Amino acid sequence: MVLDKGGKPSYESPSSFRIIVLIRTISKILERIIAARLLAAARLKGLLHPNQCCSLPGLSTYDACLTLTNDVKTLQRPCLKVSSLFLDIKAGFDNVDNNTLARILREGGIPHYLVSWVSSFLGEQSCTLIFQEAPGTAAPVNVGAPQGSPISPLLFLLYGAPLHFRIPRGLMISYVDDFALTVASLSYRGNICRLQELFEKLERKASRLGVSFSIAKTELIHWRTPSQRHAPKCASPIQIKGELFHPSNSVRWLGYWFTPALDPAVHYSRRWPLPRVRSP
Repeated sequence: MVLDKGGKPSYESPSSFRIIVLIRTISKILERIIAARLLAAARLKGLLHPNQCCSLPGLSTYDACLTLTNDVKTLQRPCLKVSSLFLDIKAGFDNVDNNTLARILREGGIPHYLVSWVSSFLGEQSCTLIFQEAPGTAAPVNVGAPQGSPISPLLFLLYGAPLHFRIPRGLMISYVDDFALTVASLSYRGNICRLQELFEKLERKASRLGVSFSIAKTELIHWRTPSQRHAPKCASPIQIKGELFHPSNSVRWLGYWFTPALDPAVHYSRRWPLPRVRSP
């Protein structure tokens, strides 16, 4: 089903539409069973990174945001300056390559029957686009994991796990296709240099998987301690792929609003604004 995204100035671009995949119920039952078996095997073989916080039992957006907040405050204790760069993978589910994922699973020691099932699931599909004046004919689909399937989020996690790497005096957290890179140093300018190097390293890893980051959705924030009441006068911007990004006063990540001072009142005021009271 091809649905219009509301509020778009023009609908001449495919990005102005959202595709909802409708899957047969009997298929979802089998996919959920395989997902449970694949998750157990992946955890046993260590194929999932500890900082992946999505589609896993007991983990949610709250855990990812709480981890980010805790690490920011921990890095600030030795009087270090802390900064975070928020990134978004462009069309992550749509770019899952069947052969690459099968290689990751085989090299990770996943049982052969699970690897064969995943390869068949991703490689033997067809899709019919349903919208006004569409021909309604089925077309083969040989790349990508269908959104709406119980196993697709886990497949994307396994596919994107190689993107993670250790950051000294820092942290990388991901939730599906949303990434947050956090670093600490003696200055915000030092953080910018580190973040640029880390992004280039992450981009090289992503290119080997056939995925890329949406530069337009990139955001930067310089965190402040409660004693720093005002933003630094020389807050450094970051240059990514030729575009300059200045530090934001508020960032919405995974449904939560963050400010440089980690003020929770901003999140609550934006999430649940107080109703206006009309004067009598």
